[in-house]
Amino acid sequence: MIKIYGMKTCPDCISVDKQVEGNARYEVIDIGEHVKNLKEFLRLRDNNAVFDDAKKYGYAGIPCFVLEDGTVTLSPEEAGLHSGDVPSGAACNLDGTGC
Repeated sequence: MIKIYGMKTCPDCISVDKQVEGNARYEVIDIGEHVKNLKEFLRLRDNNAVFDDAKKYGYAGIPCFVLEDGTVTLSPEEAGLHSGDVPSGAACNLDGTGC
């Protein structure tokens, strides 16, 4: 199963959620729904180099995908999905712009 970390208020996450709706291959985890979900995401973000650019440029780094083999990626294509018009992980900036 592919885990998808995101939020209901993130435009790219909404697009991804629509693509995976009803597909048992994906588990959508809303990091704004419960603090335990946020902590899971922050552990990923704090410990994976895939988030280096997101941190450097102030992106939230969502949607984030954890593939079945444990690979963490910000690329919807690597999770078998279509991307939006925004660079991977760049939709929502930490300062609130882009959302």
